[in-house]
Amino acid sequence: MASIRSRVASSSTSPCSYHVFLSFRGEDTRKTFTDHLYTALDYAGFRTFRDDDGIERGENIKSELQKAIQESRISIVVLSKNYAYSSWCLDELLRILRRRSTSGHVVLPVFYDVDPSLVRNQSGCFEEAFKRHEGKVEAESGERRKEWMSKVEEWRAALREVADLAGMNLQNRADGHESRFIQKIIKVVGDKLSRTILDITPYAIGIDSRARKIQFWLEDGSDDVGVAAICGMGGIGKTTLAKFLYNLNFSRFEGSSFLANVRETSKQQDGLLRLQRQLLSDILNGRKEKIYNVDEGIVKIKEALSFKRVLVVLDDVDKLDQLDAVLGMRDWLFPGSKIIITTRRERLLRDHEDCNVHMIEKLKYDESFELFSLHAFGRSHPIDEYVDYSKWVVRHCGGLPLAIKVLGSSLSGKSLELWKSQLEKLKVIPDSEILDKLKISYDSLQDDHDKSLFLHLACFFGGSDKDCTITILDHCGFYTAIGIQNLMDRCLVTVDGSNKVVMHHLLQEMGREIVRQESPKEPGERSRLCNDKDSFNVLRQKTGTRKIEGLILDMSLLKEDTSAQRMFGVNRKRSLDELLENSIFSNVGNLLKRYRFGIFSRNSAGIAPANSNQIALETDAFSKMHKLKFLQLGHVQISGSYQNFPKELRWLVWRGFPFESIPSYFPLETLVALEMPHSRLKNFLEGTMFLELLKILNLSHSHNLAKTPDFIVLPNLERLVLEDCTRLVEIHESVGHLERLVLLNLKDCSNLRKLPRSIRMLKSLGTLDISGCLNLKNLPSEMGNMDSVAVPRAEDVAVTTQSPSKIQNVKAWYSFIWLSPLKPKKNIETSWAASLPRSLVKLSLARCNLSDNVFPTDLSSLSSLQTLDLSDNPITSLPDCVKDLTRLELLIVSRCDRLRSLVVPQKLYGCLVRFCKSLEKVTLLSPAFEKHSSVKKHRSLNEGTFLSPAFTLDYDLIHFGRVQPNFYLSIFGCDNLVEISGTFKLEPIGNVDKEIINNLGLFHVGSIGNLKVMLAIPCSSVQKLLSIQGCHEEHVFYTYIPGSKVPGWFNLTSKGSSLSFTAPHHNGRIQGLSLCTVYNGDYTFNGFGIYLNIVFSNATKRLIWSHSPIFTGIPEGDEEMIWLSYWKFENQVEAGDEMNISVFTVEGFQVKEVGVHLVYNTENAEKIIEEVSGEIERYGVVVPGRQSSYQENTQVFALGFQCFAFDVIKTLQCGRLINLA
Repeated sequence: MASIRSRVASSSTSPCSYHVFLSFRGEDTRKTFTDHLYTALDYAGFRTFRDDDGIERGENIKSELQKAIQESRISIVVLSKNYAYSSWCLDELLRILRRRSTSGHVVLPVFYDVDPSLVRNQSGCFEEAFKRHEGKVEAESGERRKEWMSKVEEWRAALREVADLAGMNLQNRADGHESRFIQKIIKVVGDKLSRTILDITPYAIGIDSRARKIQFWLEDGSDDVGVAAICGMGGIGKTTLAKFLYNLNFSRFEGSSFLANVRETSKQQDGLLRLQRQLLSDILNGRKEKIYNVDEGIVKIKEALSFKRVLVVLDDVDKLDQLDAVLGMRDWLFPGSKIIITTRRERLLRDHEDCNVHMIEKLKYDESFELFSLHAFGRSHPIDEYVDYSKWVVRHCGGLPLAIKVLGSSLSGKSLELWKSQLEKLKVIPDSEILDKLKISYDSLQDDHDKSLFLHLACFFGGSDKDCTITILDHCGFYTAIGIQNLMDRCLVTVDGSNKVVMHHLLQEMGREIVRQESPKEPGERSRLCNDKDSFNVLRQKTGTRKIEGLILDMSLLKEDTSAQRMFGVNRKRSLDELLENSIFSNVGNLLKRYRFGIFSRNSAGIAPANSNQIALETDAFSKMHKLKFLQLGHVQISGSYQNFPKELRWLVWRGFPFESIPSYFPLETLVALEMPHSRLKNFLEGTMFLELLKILNLSHSHNLAKTPDFIVLPNLERLVLEDCTRLVEIHESVGHLERLVLLNLKDCSNLRKLPRSIRMLKSLGTLDISGCLNLKNLPSEMGNMDSVAVPRAEDVAVTTQSPSKIQNVKAWYSFIWLSPLKPKKNIETSWAASLPRSLVKLSLARCNLSDNVFPTDLSSLSSLQTLDLSDNPITSLPDCVKDLTRLELLIVSRCDRLRSLVVPQKLYGCLVRFCKSLEKVTLLSPAFEKHSSVKKHRSLNEGTFLSPAFTLDYDLIHFGRVQPNFYLSIFGCDNLVEISGTFKLEPIGNVDKEIINNLGLFHVGSIGNLKVMLAIPCSSVQKLLSIQGCHEEHVFYTYIPGSKVPGWFNLTSKGSSLSFTAPHHNGRIQGLSLCTVYNGDYTFNGFGIYLNIVFSNATKRLIWSHSPIFTGIPEGDEEMIWLSYWKFENQVEAGDEMNISVFTVEGFQVKEVGVHLVYNTENAEKIIEEVSGEIERYGVVVPGRQSSYQENTQVFALGFQCFAFDVIKTLQCGRLINLA
């Protein structure tokens, strides 16, 4: 397959001189059908290339035709009865299909009076044509004959390929009526050309390899409906890959849709409805469908998707209801349709069992190096003197494309001295602090203008409309358009397809941190205040200064901030969100989203309740803020004279404005934008105030607003938003005098009866939204002449008809309950659980003193419960009733000191276990673990099996990733945990099966029974001095004993950390391998980390195994430690196979020696005992480090818990790079 990247590149960057290239048989259709089609395409505005009669056949015309094909966006192939007789036409078809295979070029076959089956099977007139071509083959000889034979086969294949494409048949589409048929072709061409190529980064390094598997899946030709998920961490490139694949493949389908930012959009008011509408519009080629609720949307989407083979991409999906609401059931889709999902949450696909999940890995070092070089130098390799510095930066970025892109851009064009200075600065910032890393890109900005602009965007304008942002900031002395472009050039902001100015949340946090550092301890001395707590303190204490240029304060959000609750005397129970604050499950627990202000935002925070005990601030708190230009308030009560209010404001947002009208002495004269959504306004202004500068007015969701202002006093207004002003009956006639008005939003003004006739005078109006105006009976007849309105929206409007029946919107409300701690008492009632609401989604029973005998016996009524917290209770085991919670996703069990065993229910998304000091065993009930229910009986390694589970480390947590599909188990502080079913089991060496002990040569177990070793416990923060223990993991058994030599019965040994050998011939079959590793070192135990990793491979059979033990023996002082492990095989190793073994350690450990003993099925204990009766000279030493190269189909196996691979693993010389991280 050709380079995938080149295919997209040529489809997206090649210059297109023509819309359409016409391929046809001249003598059949030149003066009839093709001429009519050409004329219709021309009239429709499509630049079309066709081969003229007058052009002489020869090399010049061949090159001209090739160029025309290359520079056309779509090729129409008119297949007529004599098409195949022309070698010229067939060669032209070959060129068209070659471009399609390398660039995704759109090809539309038109079957003119021929059936597609004749073309596909080369029967009828096509059979006769090929008989003539084959007759020419017979007339040739030698090489010329071979060339002709090859050419004929290419022609046949080309006709089969074009016949299989989605095309148009004259007889089927228009019953033979050519004029109607041509109009249908024009519509199809328009639809295909309207699908624009999505913009992706110009440096998509590594995208070929990441796209290849999904691309093969997209091209598999299957009639099944396929679903693929692209999963990975934020900033890893999921959306880029999805856009890349979409650009390459959308033309292969009859319909396509790319739904971007599903997560953010769905959080907004009616977000799912908007996603459904976009999907329908895309699939229906721009036709708008009215949808009033999500359920109706599902029905309409089902109808639309059942008749077309479609490609749908859902970008950034993070909840199952998002997926279901937009797509519903897979059975809806037409055979051969494909769905691609990008998500950070693999568990989202738990209910879609047939989904192909593709995890995006971090960039490899060479990819990272190239990507950085392109951003920093504009070429694939650095300038010589910058090479070492570039390598350091690449290692520092850790393979994260976002960090590489930003740092490369920030260093671009800088001198070596500046590089050294910036990299020295970077060294002092902790690796985990990505926010600080990104500050380098801020420091690289050219001047204070761009730096100040960036900070304004980070603090106040994130996600705002670009045009509105420019309007406001231009009145603050900024050159905003060029400034935003400069920030885009440094990859600090982007402008999305909705014209929103957006930045990565880490960049936004970095900007806000820069502002905080202006005065860490005195917020009033900062230039911007965008933290509610800081803003409140400054206003309450009246410590604001003239330095402050902008301030945000939302009291409703501040009261949700537990760190600020003492300000309001709130004594609330600790919430489940707080318990999860530092856990990997915070994305599950954080169901309450904090919506920030934004221009025309639909993220309503709601109205503060009347009994919310608002704390009134005073207007003189603003008296010293002479430079204040941006003020965003939410549900804030301010008392005092507004004559003290800031007089240089440019943008005022006040959600829940508490007065019925704006006081006449309120200083509004300098405002450019005024937003008062959810206000209590009845009238706009008291008296008359001429607001010459005001360009944006947003009074949306002001349910008491009875009339609009006289717009004569707002002569320069450009945007007017009155959405959901339900008491508004009419619009003031003076609205027609707003010559600059470009947007008028009257959506959901349900009592609006009419529009003023003067609306026809709005010559600049581009967007008019009257959707949901149910009582709007008539529209001014003059509106039909308003050519300027490019975006009219009028859903749910019953003009000149009776209003439709009202649809009741059913909303799903989440319930949250935190039960107060229960005092110990005898015979406590256990029936209280029955009184809990069935709609309960999150329940915390933490610190409720619930023991086994007082815990509720029945929780089945809580059918909606998703999160349960049982922390700080004296239970000894998980109550049986928890298994009845069929929708439970997250279980939290922390600080349950008496808990000895934990049975984890099926179908959980995650289980968080912390500081359960008595916990010894965790049992996983998932069916995925039934086959692994006992690890004591050691099983063999079966060929072709990629073994799970895999276990990774995350700072102070050990969490087991993918120990079952879509499940995470996080454990820490459980000092006595010795078993997780199907995963690992630690037990005294004397309890281990004799067969396994014999294979390690430990025949005299009693002699080592009194020895003790220090073990690093992975689920705890401690080391423990224990008697010799044996650990069973998936397919591997191991133990640690003190010692400094490889025992003599290991007949293959090597000094150092690697060994290579050829498996010797033997009468018996190789059934296993015993490995001995001697190591020492001084390593400070920090409660987490993996210390050892072994990679061994069969070069002959192209197999690689890797294993990192959960438990690690820690040498004491200068002593050395022996790590003995046994691996059981079936047929993976045979005599004559070349084997390579390498052991890796963390810095501070050193591997002194390794030894191997092959175990055969004829071997017996007596023979081994004889071999180890004393320490004998070792023999059969093989030169260490000898490696064999592999082919590309090397298989990699991860055994047991795959922890993390040390960087040195990447240097393993196996002919194939393996990355086990």
